[in-house]
Amino acid sequence: MKLEQLIMFQSVAELGSLSKASTRLNKTQPAISQSIKQLETTLRVTLFNRSAYRLTLTDEGKVLYQQTLRVLDEANSLRNIASNIASGNETSITLTTEATYNLKGIVLLLATVQKQFPDTQFILKQEYLTGALEALLQQNATFCLSPLTPDLLQNSQIDRHMLNSGQLVNVASPQLIARHPGLYASTELINEYQIVVQDSGRGSLNKSWGVQDGQRCWYVNDFATKKMLIESGMGWGKLPGHHIEKSIENGKLVKLQLSDIENTITFDYYIIKNKKQYLGPVAQALWEQFKTYTFNTSVQ
Repeated sequence: MKLEQLIMFQSVAELGSLSKASTRLNKTQPAISQSIKQLETTLRVTLFNRSAYRLTLTDEGKVLYQQTLRVLDEANSLRNIASNIASGNETSITLTTEATYNLKGIVLLLATVQKQFPDTQFILKQEYLTGALEALLQQNATFCLSPLTPDLLQNSQIDRHMLNSGQLVNVASPQLIARHPGLYASTELINEYQIVVQDSGRGSLNKSWGVQDGQRCWYVNDFATKKMLIESGMGWGKLPGHHIEKSIENGKLVKLQLSDIENTITFDYYIIKNKKQYLGPVAQALWEQFKTYTFNTSVQ
């Protein structure tokens, strides 16, 4: 079986005529007829009813026509991917994002680049705390999107471009707050469970950011679980501002006002690349898009 035979089969099936298929494919009618017969011999089925003036598909032919369209589509995709690779374009781009970032802010940007390079696969990986930057520095990602601590802002191994800002907000459920009338300080919550997302990197090894000594903790690996536990009254903790807007509105969560800790943390997000890592044409185009894209610089 050859792809050329399948192309001829498709044309005859769609046009119902050897002469019309001959014109479309710039092939002689005998060549097309012979190819169809060879394909029928190979497949051991009759593809066309030939008793009428117009060629029509048999029941078996109808089934194989649909499969032929899929095979030819896959073949076309293969050609496009090969052309993409031959032109020097990357087969895939990996973007790691720190999980507090609101990805809605970059959907239009990614859609634009994907339209420019449809044969490059874009991979989004969500990491927590230091995991996104760690993946970049280990060259397991093309870019990362993350906040940066003051020391990392001075890191000579990275290039960065600020995008916009975000918040982490201390919240609890009304049930938990009701257990502590006149709640004033975090020390009053030491026997409640603080819900903490674990770092997917190793940057916080042996560190407990934002956790007071003696605090009971639940450790989870995603914000959806953390939010569910807090809304259920099982603990308290910080959640990204864009995650909690509706829960604040409907009363499932309440912003904490504790006098001895920072209740709202605001930080800047950067698109970051590793200076040691070569950027191909697609990655370079994406980097330039990030640098020129107009973001809402207000807090999310």
